[in-house]
Amino acid sequence: MKAKHLLVSGLIILSVVFLGLQLMKHEMYASGIRVVLMILLIILYTLQVKPRNIYFILFLTFFSLAQLIDFLAYFNRLGQSKNIDYIYFIGNGLNILSYTFLILKVLKGMNIREVITKLPVYIVILVVLDIFCVTIVTDAARGLSIYEYSLEFLYNAVIMSLLTLVVINYIHKVNKKAMNLLIGSIFIVFSETIQLAYFYVLEINALNVLCSLFLVIAFLFLYIQAALVETEELDTFKEHLEA
Repeated sequence: MKAKHLLVSGLIILSVVFLGLQLMKHEMYASGIRVVLMILLIILYTLQVKPRNIYFILFLTFFSLAQLIDFLAYFNRLGQSKNIDYIYFIGNGLNILSYTFLILKVLKGMNIREVITKLPVYIVILVVLDIFCVTIVTDAARGLSIYEYSLEFLYNAVIMSLLTLVVINYIHKVNKKAMNLLIGSIFIVFSETIQLAYFYVLEINALNVLCSLFLVIAFLFLYIQAALVETEELDTFKEHLEA
């Protein structure tokens, strides 16, 4: 219990420091703090949550590796050449892998056949919206090579697929765990969208700070859902869906 309190206190303090550094435009130090935050979160999850979900651990691990690559890039520019920024591709590739493991976590907890049978209209509508949103958001990133554009398109497709699945998961289950997963995923999408706007549309520090704030909130809700167990659906909403 003492270790838990120390970890939680450390996470809260470092989160405030992280956002403060972003506000003061100390990007390198903020990037380092972000790596420490992810390591502490993995330790907290490993020590406190039982049973542990392997897909969630892989999500946290690969996301942490992406943040580590981003931090090390401040000290090592060997990953860059005149034509290819290898750090960019490796970092984004690790993020894509991390979100893919989160998607697998959601799918593992769903009865896919039952979901398709009960929610076909929701699925079709969400898929159409996904295609539209991914195309619009990716097109906003201008000046990219064909390889960079393809990576950004894949990245955005994975993010929107995650959001679609957690929405369907919540509609199907309607419990606290699904709700926290949905909220966390929504904040991930907000954070990633704002980050894209910061990089490719309008490079103002307020967007960077907002992106970081949403990321902290996202991981708060993702940890909360990871610590919760599945509960029964809310009867009123479940009855409404089945009516």
